[in-house]
Amino acid sequence: MNRTRLASFMILALAVLALSFLPASQAPDERGAAPPEFDSCTSVLVGRLASVDGSTMTSHSCDSGTDRTWMTIVPNAKHKPGEKAKVYYEPKRTKGPNDPDRLETGEIPQVAETYAFLNAAYPIMNEHQLAIGETTIGSRRELVSETGIIDAPELYRLVLERAKTAREAIRVADELTKTYGYNDWGECFTFADTQEVWHFEIHGPGKGKIGAVWAAQRVPDDEIGVSANAGRIRQIDLANADFFMASANVTSLAEEMGFWSKASGKPFEFCYAYNPSSRTSLGCRRREWRVLSLLAPSLMLHAESENYPFSVKPEKKVGVADVLAIFRDTYGGTEYDMTRTLTAVNRKGETLKSPIATPFMSGDLLGLFRIRRERTICSPAATYLQITQSRDWLPAPIGGVVWLGYDNPATTPHVPIYIGISQMPASYQVDGRWAFSRDCAWWAFRTVSRLANFRYQEMSQDIAKVWKEIEDKAFAGQAKFGRRRWPSTRRTRRRPASC
Repeated sequence: MNRTRLASFMILALAVLALSFLPASQAPDERGAAPPEFDSCTSVLVGRLASVDGSTMTSHSCDSGTDRTWMTIVPNAKHKPGEKAKVYYEPKRTKGPNDPDRLETGEIPQVAETYAFLNAAYPIMNEHQLAIGETTIGSRRELVSETGIIDAPELYRLVLERAKTAREAIRVADELTKTYGYNDWGECFTFADTQEVWHFEIHGPGKGKIGAVWAAQRVPDDEIGVSANAGRIRQIDLANADFFMASANVTSLAEEMGFWSKASGKPFEFCYAYNPSSRTSLGCRRREWRVLSLLAPSLMLHAESENYPFSVKPEKKVGVADVLAIFRDTYGGTEYDMTRTLTAVNRKGETLKSPIATPFMSGDLLGLFRIRRERTICSPAATYLQITQSRDWLPAPIGGVVWLGYDNPATTPHVPIYIGISQMPASYQVDGRWAFSRDCAWWAFRTVSRLANFRYQEMSQDIAKVWKEIEDKAFAGQAKFGRRRWPSTRRTRRRPASC
């Protein structure tokens, strides 16, 4: 393709882009008969004995049409006694680190030291290899409080600034929300440190109240879990502190608000008490089914089930490339593949998939072809995808890695960002959400992903050759780098600690 034709394609693509953003998730102040349904993120959690190299992993496909694209490294800092830390509303939508339009919700006492971390729309990992993934899981409307000062992205930031391990992160989240209040929809944080991975679900305490209600369940070391915008924690066994933690009000709030009664004789199930409607969402359950089925196909999980195992033991151990393949999945080979009926006859008389068949069709095209929309794991609305590795046998600055890619995972190379770096590349620090910019890395990847939809079957293959070469080179380089002899930092397994 010559430059003139390429330029024409880009102009057309950019015009289409203005109309192609997906609607934002509903905001907490919307009111109606039913809570909103969220289907905007996916997270996969990998225990250290389920990975090929012993690393723990968590992840987050930030599938949003409104979240910011700029990222920075926030350095470690020491603070004087009596200092205060400001808390802001929705920092995930700011235009830069010092956006003059950001809204302050309050302030809290500062700690003596805050840890360095990779700051994105949802902060990702800190200097101690503590990492967080995310999905919004929704709540009963009456749980959302306007009184607290901490929303989900700010809780991420505060936790990464103040905690070194997943268990400590949960305790910090509990202390902060209990004192200053959580004011967001239900959220799942998927924590990973160098030893453990934890699935943490949190909700508001109710209108007009300060606090939160939460539960956390650990994924076994040899298993892999998933969060896909639906509550997944059901029965909790607080006597087993090695695998369960919860807020002090975990059952009392449910009884107070009439969500569950001990006298009923029915077991208390966290997700059915606090966000039961999430378990009716096919867009959420289908992703749970697909992730777990790809990892353990012999379980023969049913695609229409209401519930699935909390986590599964994979039939083969996984690496970053395997997790990336999950995030690129569009249900190919199943009845839920939206391109399966889009065929064409070529000059040889052969019936093949149409060159323009794409799993990322707009609602108008789906309606035209009478195809039911499926919420695939791979999302064209992704702002970015992160897959983290925490590795206890390496020094923290190189043990902690964030594999990062902007926009649609199917058309984007993911590169390793080592947590010990002092700053992100310049093009990653530019926000592109508000306007097109050639200096913004996100726009480069987004333009490619949108152009691919004009003739997806052929263009996606050409694009894949490029991203695969980049990723293969990065994997090879990481393997070589990891073979160097570093001083051992492997810790003995921690004793269980209750919250």
